[in-house]
Amino acid sequence: QVRKDLAYFGEFGTRGVGYNVKQLNQEIKNILGLSKKWNMILIGAGNLGSALSQYHGFRERGFEIKGIFDNDLNKVGLMLNGLPIYPINEMADYIEANGISIAIIAVPGDYAQDVADILVETPIKGILNFAPVVLTVPDEVEVRNVDLSVNLEVLSYNIENNLDTMPEEEYYFYKDFTACRWMPAGCFCYVLIILVS
Repeated sequence: QVRKDLAYFGEFGTRGVGYNVKQLNQEIKNILGLSKKWNMILIGAGNLGSALSQYHGFRERGFEIKGIFDNDLNKVGLMLNGLPIYPINEMADYIEANGISIAIIAVPGDYAQDVADILVETPIKGILNFAPVVLTVPDEVEVRNVDLSVNLEVLSYNIENNLDTMPEEEYYFYKDFTACRWMPAGCFCYVLIILVS
């Protein structure tokens, strides 16, 4: 199955021999876009933004936060975990000048769409959204939503319902459904109704 999946991206192995591990590792990095560095900005210098700004896993995988933006003038001009905090009204020019491709939104839900509206007018290609709202953006901008409360709901469901005893067809439906990165609470309740009915 792995060979079949990889075949969608080209021929990497030798039939009857297998794969060169080093070469395969590099090819997978190329497929995932991890063979180059990605410059990012973080919008939101609150508690969540502060935690994200000191997460070393980003840089280890080639993603580097270059600057932080916030609309709180008391924070602008300060440093947060070694990164400067800039005002929101300078964000578009900063993105243009520094080759920023990805933005992380870590602001309250009420402000998230306003931030996204600014971002889509810049060269930003992708948004990692931690705000608990669905963003409206053009098709050419990729958005990945991270809803921590939904992940807790999935976790609590897994704890309360032993998946080992679930019928096979329901198990795979459930696993496919919860593989998505974001789903509204209403959708989560809907899938529970399906699974228990």
